[in-house]
Parts: sequence; structure tokens; C-alpha cells
Amino acid sequence: MKSGWPKKTLGEICGFVRGPFGGSLKKSVFVADGFAVYEQQHAIYDQFEDIRYFIDDAKFKEMQRFELRPNDLIMSCSGTMGRVAIVPDNIRRGIINQALLKLTPLKAVSSQFLKYWMDSSDFQDSLKEQSGGAAIQNVASVGILKEIQITLPPLPEQQRIVGLLDEAFEGIATAKANAEKNLQNARALFESHHNSIFTKRREGWGEKPLGEVCKYVNGKAHEQCIDKDGRFIVINSKFISTEGEILKRSNDALLLLKPGDIAMVLSDVPNGKALAKCFLVEEANTYTLNQRICLLRSTKFHTKFLFYQINRNRHFLSFDNGENQTNLRLNQVLSCPLFLPPLAEQETIADNLDALSEETQRLAHRYERKLAALEALKKSLLHQAFTGDL
Repeated sequence: MKSGWPKKTLGEICGFVRGPFGGSLKKSVFVADGFAVYEQQHAIYDQFEDIRYFIDDAKFKEMQRFELRPNDLIMSCSGTMGRVAIVPDNIRRGIINQALLKLTPLKAVSSQFLKYWMDSSDFQDSLKEQSGGAAIQNVASVGILKEIQITLPPLPEQQRIVGLLDEAFEGIATAKANAEKNLQNARALFESHHNSIFTKRREGWGEKPLGEVCKYVNGKAHEQCIDKDGRFIVINSKFISTEGEILKRSNDALLLLKPGDIAMVLSDVPNGKALAKCFLVEEANTYTLNQRICLLRSTKFHTKFLFYQINRNRHFLSFDNGENQTNLRLNQVLSCPLFLPPLAEQETIADNLDALSEETQRLAHRYERKLAALEALKKSLLHQAFTGDL
């Protein structure tokens, strides 16, 4: 910290207004149009245009102390806690709801400087500490927040730091956008090649419904025999959707899988990413199959070729209406049309897809590491800024 920079409490440099009690903003008071009611989403996503709720003039006058003005800051106070946004000029007049905190900085405090500080680990760690460190918390006491300390340089120095951070973060944002685009392109390359193979049947290929060329078996409920130290890994939706990062174990193999078996997810939420996602078993005496997952086994296919063809197959995804949970029925699974090339051609296609998948994953890991490094750089710059090293 630079010598001469005083420490202040947040309560000394800001006015605080916690959103009104929930009972003050019942659904019965909302109208079709009028004064805006700002919610957590506006702090979390740093946007003030998407308004869901409105109040009339009489209600607004009653609750005018909760009105937002340009350069106020709003902070989310429950669930996704500690997200901060600066109120821009020319927003629709309105008030905060019960899940927000309004902070009004003194004239000697830059709103942007304060936001950067509240985004930094200095503030966020203090916030988590006073909230008990839980994953989902609530800011219970404005009084505790007011006592959090900030090192506050003079306004010209605040503005200098903001200028440096603005410039640095603009460059980081550009680099992140490029990395994210490259990551999308890498994944799209595999998808494009995959789709070119399995969208249209080629000359010399047969076609059969899944039920004629695969054995189908439903998984079994393991909820009563879960054991964190169990011998067998339970193949459930979470295991498949997280690529094995989240798993449960059991000492009871109610449906033991063997190498070459394919496990497929049968249920998912609307527009979910797990429906029809598959897992290819490559180890013996390791996995047992849970309910709402099916086993597919075939002697007509090269195993990897069948895996690539079934995994997230468009036939299965067509049953997701985007509104209700999808539960694939037996007839829907068995009727899935499958291309059946000669085995030698299946092996060649599978080998090519394996090689492309490995290259895609290599590129994806590279861009993911770059994104992580850029995020770490942001945190480092914020830390330097508020210790006087920038």
C-alpha cells in the first residue's frame, strides 16, 4: 500500500440502502408498465434494459428512497452474492427490490474505482468471510458490510488507476473473445466432420433401426447401495454429463458393464446437454449401470463407430421440445436409424474421428488454459491496483 493512502470503512465513503422487505413488493402491486423494479439479474449481468416488473406512480412515491440514480452501485445480496454493477445514465426510473443493495459513493470516490475494488479478491474475500463462506449465502447485515475496510487514494489517483485498469481490461476482453472464438471453432471442426459422416447415408452402406442391430438393457436403481468407498463406479447421468468428474460408487454391481458396452442417458431437462450423451466402457469389472441410463451392445458394429453414431444422435434430440423434461421411451430408442457400413470402413472412420477428437481436445485445452490465464491476470491486476503496485 502506498504510504499516505488512508484506510476507510465502506460505510464512511458510501450511502447504503438495502432493498425493501419482500412484503412491500408483492406481485399484486405490479402493473403492466410504469416505474422499473430492478432485480438481482441487473447486478449479476451488469445490464439495466431487461425489466420484468413495474410499479405505478403512487407506489413509486411511497418507495422513493429505493430509487436508483446514475453512478449508484447495486450489489446482489443473496444466492449469487457480491456481483456489482454501476447504474448508467438514462436508465428507466425505478427502484431496487429486496435482493439488492444500493451504494451511493461520496463525491471524493470514483464509482468505477469502487466497482473495481468490489470485484477484487480484497472485497470478495471479506464478503465471503462475513457470510460464513457458504456456496449460497445471504448478506444478513448491512452493518457488517459497512465495516469492511478499503484503502482509498485521492480522487486523481483513483482516476489514474481506473484508466489503467480500463485499458488493461479492454485488451484482456479482446484476448478472451479471440480465445473463446478459437475454442468454438475447434469444437465446430469436429462437429462438422462428424455431421458430414452421419447425416447422409453413403453408397454401399446399409441402414437398420437400432432395435434390429443392438441389444438394449435398462439400468437399475443403485440409490440404496451407494458407498463412497465402493468397488464399482455407478454410471449415472451426472457421471456421463461431466465426463466422469462427478461420480458415485457402490459395492453392488447390479448391472455390471463390460468393455465395448455403450451407456446412454435417457432423461434430461429441456434443452439440456446430457440427453443421449454416451459413455464407452473400456475397462472390465469397473462400472455398474444406474436407472434412466440404458446399455447398448452390438456385434454388428465397430465399437467406436457405433459410439460416435449414437452419441447425441439427432434422432434422440428431436424428442426434446424445449419445455418439459425429456424421457426417452423404449420405442423411441429402438427406432433410431443407424448407418451400417462394412466393418473395415467403420474402423477407418472411427480411427479418423479419434484422431480429430484428440486434436480438438488438444486445441480446446490450449484455449481453456489461455482463458484461465487471462482470468488470473485480471485478478492479479486488481490486487496490484489496491495494494498500490499499479
